[in-house]
Amino acid sequence: MADNTLDDMEVIPINCDMCGKETNLYKTDVEGSVLSLCNGCSKFGKVIATVRVEPKRVKKKEIKLPQPKEEETILSIVSDYGNRIKNKREKIGIDQEEFAKKINEKKALIHKIETGHFEPPIDLARKIEKFLHINLIEMQEIKPEKIDHKKGDSFTIGDFIKVRKR
Repeated sequence: MADNTLDDMEVIPINCDMCGKETNLYKTDVEGSVLSLCNGCSKFGKVIATVRVEPKRVKKKEIKLPQPKEEETILSIVSDYGNRIKNKREKIGIDQEEFAKKINEKKALIHKIETGHFEPPIDLARKIEKFLHINLIEMQEIKPEKIDHKKGDSFTIGDFIKVRKR
């Protein structure tokens, strides 16, 4: 083996190019090709130098869980939307069919909304609000709950498996 300084050697992966074994490697000349070989495989050529291996530096990724917002505001439809729409429509003096035509919707949809069988989406509720001059949409503030993960608070797969004894 030739005496080479560590600066002269190149950094090569720690697996043998011939057999794949993870071990100390030697830069070896095998029929004109320079390979990084283990002790066992280096006998097939002329050893030039030992291979310096620098350990891979793996950066640990820090996982950041999304932090819940302090307060969140959402839009929702009031619970008595059907009665509000029906009362205001009757107060104006128009029937369901005429009302449906005015807001460009089907009469069956208006009937389902007024009877409470269908909650209108926000965009339709806004259209009805604008025509009837009533409030159907309310803003709700939701405060997130803090979740404490303590050992023993949650189930594991072992809690659900029944083990049969023979």
